[in-house]
Amino acid sequence: MTLRLHNFFRSSTSTRVRAALNLKGLDYEYVPYVLRDGETRKPDYLRRNPQGLVPTLEREDGSHLTQSLAIIEWLEETHPEPPLLPPDPDGRARVRALACMIACEIHPLNNLRVLLRLRDQFGADEEAQKVWFAHWVGLTFDALETALSDSPLTGRFCHGEAPTLADLCLYAQVWNNRRFGIPLETWPTIARIFAELDRIPAFRDAAPPNQPDAA
Repeated sequence: MTLRLHNFFRSSTSTRVRAALNLKGLDYEYVPYVLRDGETRKPDYLRRNPQGLVPTLEREDGSHLTQSLAIIEWLEETHPEPPLLPPDPDGRARVRALACMIACEIHPLNNLRVLLRLRDQFGADEEAQKVWFAHWVGLTFDALETALSDSPLTGRFCHGEAPTLADLCLYAQVWNNRRFGIPLETWPTIARIFAELDRIPAFRDAAPPNQPDAA
């Protein structure tokens, strides 16, 4: 199967999918876009993804998958090894909940569209945008740190001894935080897990600075 990943090097949602593809051992063609230049708002791209967002995974038959969590779930169902979700219902629910804390509570408030809206409608300069970004990260990372540090189910990674969907989201979000100068020391369990993930080639190769369009 030939896959094409339409993405942006700095996009945390793209980073999640790149890491998932790498963990699954799947080759893919890397197709870069520049979000601030409006490349994903052009008609050609909107035919692939009507929202004009990244990532979009293009399959061999020309069909497209959108939304990073849905793409990762599809990868999990079509390429189940190595698994990104635990075998038991309780474990799967916990991993999905941890992932959603980041994907549904941080990212929608801090993505580029929101930051640009804050700038254009409310006059928020870069410093104000940084304060906004840090607020929503801190609110959820405080809770995430507690959820991870208080649970015996947390192991080397967010859930046990192998990376899961939750780790994909955590890893990508920490890289996003670095752009805004948010240190990890406040959250020692998150920092420890990130360090473990960053030692794994599949994650490191997915990191924003290691992409061909990194600037």
